[in-house]
Order: sequence, then C-alpha cells, then structure tokens
Amino acid sequence: MTGGRDAAWRRLAVREALHGRNLAEVQVLDVATGTGDLALALRAAGAAEVTGLDFSAPMLAEAMRKETVAACNRRIIWVEGDAMSLPFPDASFDAVTVAFGLRNMPSYPAALHEMARVLRPAGTLVCLETTPLQLPVLRAIFAWYFDHVVPIVGGLLSGDRDAYRYLPASAVAFPDADSLGEMMLEAGFSRVRYLRLGLGTVALHVAAKPGK
Repeated sequence: MTGGRDAAWRRLAVREALHGRNLAEVQVLDVATGTGDLALALRAAGAAEVTGLDFSAPMLAEAMRKETVAACNRRIIWVEGDAMSLPFPDASFDAVTVAFGLRNMPSYPAALHEMARVLRPAGTLVCLETTPLQLPVLRAIFAWYFDHVVPIVGGLLSGDRDAYRYLPASAVAFPDADSLGEMMLEAGFSRVRYLRLGLGTVALHVAAKPGK
C-alpha cells in the first residue's frame, strides 16, 4: 500500500536511531513492534541488542517466525507488554523507536512520557507515523484512497478487509507533525525535528532526551 516505500522509511528510522552510537554496545527498544519489521532492520544494521515489544501475542509470534527465517546469530528479545506501562526500569535504552504504532495508543502524551522514562540521558526517540496532509485538495484525495482503496488492497493481501478499516479513522484523528513535535517537547524531549515522507502523508520525528 506504500508502493514499497515503507522499507526505505524504516531504513531512515534505523539510521537516525543508531546515528553516533557504538553498534557493539547500543541497546534499542522498538515499541509496538508488530510483526517485527523495524526490530529486524535494527538488528540487521548491527545494533548490539534489540528488544521488540508489542501488546499482541499473535503479532509477536509472526515476528519470531520472521526472525527464524532471517537466520541471524544475534537474537532479538521479544516482549509481550503494554506501551502505556513499559516493563523496563528507567534509563534502560540508548534509543527507542516506534513505527505506525503510536496512533493506536490510548494517550499519545502518556506513551511519549513512558518512552522518555526508559531512555538514557542523551538517548534518541525515533517515531515514524502517518500525518494529516496540509493541502485540502491532497487531503481529500488521500482520504478517498484510505477509505476505499486501502480496505480492498488490505483485504486481498491479508484475507481480512475489516482489519484495515480502522486505518482511515486512526490516521485522520492523529495529530499533525507540528503538534506531535510539541507533544514530544512537553514530554521532556529536546531538539525535536521531523521530515515529511510519502508526499506528505508520513512524518519521521527524531527527538533527544536531555543529557550530558
């Protein structure tokens, strides 16, 4: 449904998460990991320790299957848990990533606070997420695509059209890129920046936890 661009977006997210880090020591948490695509990309890029967390046991089972197929010596730690109450001590990770999962959480500010809590000082947050289009004409076209095309394509690929009907509502309700950046600042992050992707339908946010 992204024309294959999601793989390139994940590579950008991985690059930002690992930028300036010692790969032999870096510890990364991928929140709402789903079927593990971003966690697997982080591991493939050389991250020393990757933890993938998701609320859904079936999603994690598929992630573990993908990891087995990938056949790499460095294993990912898979954790079934709640992003609103991360089961990790304070300052546990050098980087936290979340890709197309924040919009499914009941409170965006609370989720961001939790991610900040488990980050070490000077740690990095990378968030890849949909964002409302700015131009009304493009917004209308994209809304039509999401309402009519996505459920059909998703249904053909997965066999479950209803599973993709939530996407339009969740995307429309999600804050725009500027508002999300403000939320990150309010959650205690600094140096927040973002890049629009996918003709403006997706934004990659990068933020830092203050530290030395």
